[in-house]
Formats: sequence, C-alpha cells, structure tokens
Amino acid sequence: MSKPLNRRQFLEGAAGGAALLSVAGSAAAQTQTGAAAFNIPSLVDGQHFDASLVIDAARTLAQRPLIPLTATDLPEGYATMPADQYAGIRMQPGATIWAGENRGFTVEPLHRGYVFSNPVSLFTVEEGTIRRIAFDRSKFDYGRVAPPAANADLQFSGMRIAAGLERPFEVAIFQGGTFFRALARGQNFGAMSRALILRPGEQRGEELPFFRAFWIERPSPAVGSLVIHGLLDSESVSGAVRMTLRPGDVTFIDVEMTLFARQALEHVGFGCTSATFLSGPQSRRTFDDIRPSIGEVSGVQMLSGGGEWIYRPVNNPATLQVSSFVDENPKGFGLVQRERDPAAFQDDDQRFELRPSVWNEPLGDWGAGSVQLIEIPSESEPNKNIIMYWRPKQALAAGSETSVSYRQAWCWQPPERPPLAIATRTRQGKGTQGRRRRFIVEFTGDKLADAALVASTRATITAQPGAVQGVRLWPYPERKMMRVGFEVDPGTDTLSELRLVLQSGGQPVSETWLNRWTW
Repeated sequence: MSKPLNRRQFLEGAAGGAALLSVAGSAAAQTQTGAAAFNIPSLVDGQHFDASLVIDAARTLAQRPLIPLTATDLPEGYATMPADQYAGIRMQPGATIWAGENRGFTVEPLHRGYVFSNPVSLFTVEEGTIRRIAFDRSKFDYGRVAPPAANADLQFSGMRIAAGLERPFEVAIFQGGTFFRALARGQNFGAMSRALILRPGEQRGEELPFFRAFWIERPSPAVGSLVIHGLLDSESVSGAVRMTLRPGDVTFIDVEMTLFARQALEHVGFGCTSATFLSGPQSRRTFDDIRPSIGEVSGVQMLSGGGEWIYRPVNNPATLQVSSFVDENPKGFGLVQRERDPAAFQDDDQRFELRPSVWNEPLGDWGAGSVQLIEIPSESEPNKNIIMYWRPKQALAAGSETSVSYRQAWCWQPPERPPLAIATRTRQGKGTQGRRRRFIVEFTGDKLADAALVASTRATITAQPGAVQGVRLWPYPERKMMRVGFEVDPGTDTLSELRLVLQSGGQPVSETWLNRWTW
C-alpha cells in the first residue's frame, strides 16, 4: 500500500543528528550544563549498580512530563561547525576507557559538536560501583577547532567501541537519538539501527526518542562481551535498554528493552534498521555517476512466522513508498547486502561490498504485526533512505509496561540461511512494447546443481495488478544458478506487486521473491 508521506519528515528522522538529553551525573554537572535535568540519586557516581535500577529510573521518568534540554553550554561555533572539522576532534592516543588493561574492549567517549550538540552522560560500572566518566578537554586532540574552556564540563555525544586484543577494530558507535551501528570483522560501517522508532511518516511528524545516559560494565577479558545499559526518553515514552555486544566474524548485539508509555502509542517500531540505496540494476532511477551501483544494502530478507523465506530488493523510487508485510510471530527480518562483488560498485573509497547485513531475530513471541519497509526518493548518499522495522498490531496503552527482546547480527550474511535457492541479483529495463517492464531474476543455490530437479522446476509468477508475459528460464546446473526472465504489462495502472517462486512438484525450490514496481 502506498501512502502520501512528507519526505522532509523522513529525512530528518534518518539523518542521525537527533537531539540528546542528559541525566545529571552530579549536582556540579547540573550547574555547569545549565540543565533542568532529572536527578536520579541511585545511578550516579559512587552508587552500587544493578540493572533493575535503570528500569526503575525509566518507570519514574514516565510518571513525569518530558523536560527537554537545549545545548546552551557549548562553546560558540561548536553546534554549527562543518562535518570535517568535527571529524577531526578525536581522543588522544591511550586516553580511551580501559586502554592498556587488556580487557578486550576500549570505549572512546565522543565529543559534542556539529549535529551532535546535546549531551549524554556516560558511566562505567567497576566491580559493581558506578563511576562517572568526566569530561576532560586535555584528553582530546581538537585539530583545527579551538578547544573549550579548561573548566568546561560538556559531557559527551555518545561513544565509539573498539574490540580485540592483538588486532583491535572499531566495532560499534552509539551516537544521536537512539541510533547505533556496528560491523563484523573486516567490514566498513554502513547500515544504522535505532533502539526505538516512533510515528515515522505520520502527518504530525516523527517523534525522536533519545538516550539520556549509558552505564557500561567493565568487561572481563575471558568473557568476550560488553554489556551496555541505556536510559531512553521521549515525549510519549521512556525506557531501559540492555545491550550485550559480542564482536567477531559475526557481531551480535542482544537487545532487551522495557518501555513505559506516557501516552498511547499506536505506531511504534522495534528492530529498526536504515541504510542507503540510490541506484543499481534493480532500479529504474539512474545518476550521472561513474559507478554502476550505489547502495549499502540490496534488499529486505524475512523469515515469516509460518516458515516462508522472503526476499524483496529495495528501490529508490520516484515517489515515496511504504510496504507492509503482515505476519505473526516473525522468526527473523533484516536489511541485507547480497552484492559482494567489488565490480558491481567499482568504488574504491566507499567499498559498498564491505557493508554489513543486519539480521533481527525476535526472542520470544512478538504476536501480530507487520514488517514495515519505507523507501524514500533520494539523490544524496549520506541519507539513509531505506527504513525497515517491525510494527506490532497492538498499540501500547498509556501507562503500560512493555518488554521486547531480540538478537541482532551484523554480518556478511544472516546466520540462518534459507535451505533454498536465493535471489542474488535482480535486473529490470524497458519491455518489448508500450509500458511493459522486463525483469531478470537470478537464483543461486545447491538445489540448482541437481539436473533432474532443475528439469522439473517451473516459475510461478503473479502481478497484482498487471499481466505477466514472456516467461523464460535459463538453467545453469554447473554454476548452481538459474535465471528467470519475464515481462509485466501494467495496463493503465501505476503500481504492481510482483511475486515469484521456483517450484518443483508443488514444493518450493527457491525463496519467495517479491517486488513493487511503480510506473
């Protein structure tokens, strides 16, 4: 279903520069930031930490109206500095948290400035005791930027996490709203997640929740994981989030979230991921660009509650599109990058073939709802114009408490793969006549090496609305591959939902390929 949405609202939500508010770490911090912030005595420096205290704090916040915090304490020019100057502000070598302790992780507090101007408080948990991470300008290299006053207490905008002992690598960044991103070993940062998304695309505008503070448990070198607790807040909801980060060839983040609704929430999203897709052989839109494709992800992959594997290539449409994939108790969903051939992009700087796929596996039953896919027209690479999340059918009632858990994999390919042929490439172009559109879908998988199975395989294709014509199959058992070609005649319609699955003897040979095409 397509909906007329406000493009500006989506771009603001996807930009990643959402406002942050802070919890005061001490009375002095309150005074220096000029913040009318909440004082939560149980979660400040020197107190004993327990994860339940963060949940209690979120419950307490929900009983009070939201108090916004403006960034009035930043030095002049910091909130408007160019991106390249802000990127030049980094911590001095050896100044990161736990540097030299061989704990398997280090944490780099991130400076405020640029679009990340509002403060978030950072704490560590050392042997069960909370320790505030105090701002100290001497720990930063300011590059071309004039440093703040020596006595400034600016707090931070987020944190960057590195993992590994012998060959440490940056594994995750938490910064802006409830945005975070991670990667597996050998990858480049790309797709971005949010702990919570509220009201995207609604006429009254998207609501942007934010993290007030993080408590980071000091890791044991033998464990190989890092536990982060976050306190989030927003106009209509507060919440506590516990994230367990386990980096490696696949980086896992287990997310446990408890939400307390100040107001009724009819449009809430979990497992939200966003990424950039501008052009490629699956999209009609082209750019005057030397690269044949521009995209951090190639499609949406889903495993429905009924066990059906689904793949939908993403598109950069001419008009904004919203798609809903109705389901109950989904088993998994995510934005995936299936194109790993550098020749597909020919970009030696961005290296889109090294961007992570992000797979969300619900833990427990999520009930009825839908995977929402939002495709935003875009001509700008920094904009995350593809947004995907799970939207529960049941609204969150005012005053309610809701818990949700899921495991997120940042990976080369999702840990759980279909036991079927998968759609590895989609191409489209002008059809033979009129408004027809021609599609080529390429499937690969071990099943397609079976010559007898291939000989009995047929393509089942539907278009709603529209007529499917000229279906052809090109089998290549020696390459474990089959190409399917067909045309769609939309008649006078401007939108068609396409569905394709390879079958033999009434059983699926491939995952289900879906696509929405707009004329």
